Amino acid sequence: QLQLVESGGGLVQPGGSLRLSCAASGFTLDYYAIGWFRQAPGKEREGVSCISSSGGSTNYADSVKGRFTISRDNAKNTAYLQMNTLKPEDTAVYYCAADDYLSCSVMLSNLGGGMDYWGKGTLVTVSS
Repeated sequence: QLQLVESGGGLVQPGGSLRLSCAASGFTLDYYAIGWFRQAPGKEREGVSCISSSGGSTNYADSVKGRFTISRDNAKNTAYLQMNTLKPEDTAVYYCAADDYLSCSVMLSNLGGGMDYWGKGTLVTVSS
């Protein structure tokens, strides 16, 4: 079964950190760009970050720039999103998605539309 599975979400206090993982099964991520997206209750999906298949190119939404870091380990078939200095407005369900055609910038600007694979999401709650 071809799927992406996110993990690492949870409840964290403002200013805290979490690292999300996105593990692929049934296919190899080597040739796929990976994006992280989030959706808060009552809000539209937002593109958070993306990384090219080689890992050489990354993009970030302005709202997370300087606080979040995307990375990947193709040997482990996994991508990561390190989130530091978390704020209450970062509260959302976080999804990872993979595509072997769309560029990083298009991926985010399209809000993930048309991407090949999606995970089911992991909830991040930032609250004191």
